[in-house]
Amino acid sequence: MRRLRNALLAASAVAGIGLAAPAAASLSTFQTFVGGYDVSTSGWGSTSQSGNISTGPIAAGATVVAAYLYTSSFGGSAAVGGTLNGTAVNYSTALGINVGILQAFRADVTSIVKPVIDGGSGGVYTFSITETSGVQDGEALVIVLNTGGPTRTIAILDGFSASTGDTATLNFASALDPTAAGFTAEMRLGIGFSFDGTNCSGGSQTSQVTVNSTVITNNAGCNDDSVDATPNNGNLITVGGDTDPFSALLPTIPNDHERYNLIPQIALGDTAIKIDTLNPSNDDNIFLAVFKVSGEATVTCPDCQPPTVPEPATLALVGLGMLGIGLARRRPAVTR
Repeated sequence: MRRLRNALLAASAVAGIGLAAPAAASLSTFQTFVGGYDVSTSGWGSTSQSGNISTGPIAAGATVVAAYLYTSSFGGSAAVGGTLNGTAVNYSTALGINVGILQAFRADVTSIVKPVIDGGSGGVYTFSITETSGVQDGEALVIVLNTGGPTRTIAILDGFSASTGDTATLNFASALDPTAAGFTAEMRLGIGFSFDGTNCSGGSQTSQVTVNSTVITNNAGCNDDSVDATPNNGNLITVGGDTDPFSALLPTIPNDHERYNLIPQIALGDTAIKIDTLNPSNDDNIFLAVFKVSGEATVTCPDCQPPTVPEPATLALVGLGMLGIGLARRRPAVTR
C-alpha cells in the first residue's frame, strides 16, 4: 500500500512539483449563508467510477439555494470529470495542490439538484454519479436549503488545510446558550486520499482538531464513504454526512465519521468558538469544511478570504470569512 503512494510522490517530484509544505494557505471561505437555512452533505467513492450518492432526510417544502459537487483526486492537475443524474459536471474550480499531487475540484450543480428537490415531499434523494478519471477518489455533495427555520450560519470552506496547523474563530454578537432548545453547532469535513488501515484498523497517521482548547479528535480520516469492500486508490474519501452519527470525544479511527458536535465545548455565555487543527502526517487532503451553527456568526482566521455575498432576496446572505482547518491524516496509498 505504501509503495504506490511513494511512487506518486516521486512522480510529482520528477514533474517539478514541490513536495514541501504547501505554499498556498489552507481552507478559505467559499460561501456563507445566514438565515433560515439548513445544509445537507454526503460522500461517495468507488473504483468502479459509477454509483449513487444520497442525501439524508430533507424537510418537506425545503428549496435549494445552492448545490456544489466536489471531486478529490490524487493526480495533481489531471483532468477530472463525470456526471450527476446523467448530466455532465463541469469541475471548473481547482482548489490548489497539496503535497504535490493531492487536489480537489468544485462544480456548481444547483441546476441539476434544484429541480429534483424543490416542490418535493422531502425525505432522502438519490442521484446517480460517474467519474471519468481513475485518479478521482470520490465526491462530496453539499446542498444549502431554505427551510424557513431558525436563524443559522451555514459556512462552506474549501481548498486544502495547512498540515502545520490552522486556527479560526467563530465570533458571535450575542452570548451563546448551548442549553437552549434547538441550539446547533457542528462541523463536517471532507477528506480525500484518506486511508488509515484496512477497515480503518489504524496506522501511524494522525490529524488533530481542538475546539476551545479541548482536543476532540486525533483520528479524522479513513475512507468511510467508499462503497467498495477494499480500500484502494480511487475510493479513498470520507465526508461527514447527514446520516453519520456525531463522532464522540476522542473517537477511535472507525468511530470518527468526520461529523463533530461542537456544543460540548461551548460554555454558557461564550461569544466565540475557536478551532485549532494540526496534521503532522501531511498526506491527506482536507478539501472541505462545512459549519452549521445557531445564530449569526462572523469568522476570523489568517487565511480567510473577503466576504462572499450570494443572492436570495428573501433572507440576508452574509459573506463571512471562516475557519482554516488543518485536518488530514495519512493513508498509505493502496495498489489496485
